[in-house]
Amino acid sequence: MSKTIRQHRMSYTTDVGKTAVTLVTHFLTVHWWAYTVAVHSVEDDPAYQPHDVDLLWTIVGGNGRLRTIPLEVKGDRYHNTGNFFLETVSNANKQTAGCFLYTKAYWLFYVFVEVGDLYCIPMDVARPWFAENNDRFREARTSTPVGDDSYVTIGRLVPITTLCEEIPATLHWRKEGETWTQIKSPSQN
Repeated sequence: MSKTIRQHRMSYTTDVGKTAVTLVTHFLTVHWWAYTVAVHSVEDDPAYQPHDVDLLWTIVGGNGRLRTIPLEVKGDRYHNTGNFFLETVSNANKQTAGCFLYTKAYWLFYVFVEVGDLYCIPMDVARPWFAENNDRFREARTSTPVGDDSYVTIGRLVPITTLCEEIPATLHWRKEGETWTQIKSPSQN
């Protein structure tokens, strides 16, 4: 029995991504306003696309010095699955690596756009953890039509609770109205 590959229109995928970037920008400028100097979108900048970086977040760091932090933003509408989709192959036909494996971002900001849940995942911890554990998680594929063709993206479905428990540096925030509230995981209590 073969499993159907979930297919998304390119405009659908773009809309989810733009919504996620807007939510993350709001989070960084409203919630972190005391530290944030600027949030600059580079998602359409060809210089940053090979590095899979969507935002540059400039903050006032230690000793009052400015620091710019590259961020990857992933938008997802399937919060009810209880999983993150961590991309391992961006385009199966071309065998290009997925963003989770090669992004130069320091943080992956994973947003479930319909419910306003934001997970801030530190890539310096998450990527090595994933390399050691990815076989534990079920592989999934999605298809995106582009013109007369389409491409297949491959990833692993990682339970949200598992990632948050095994990478306790992951932060969880929820947007309610204009306010962001930090949600503590059981391991943080």
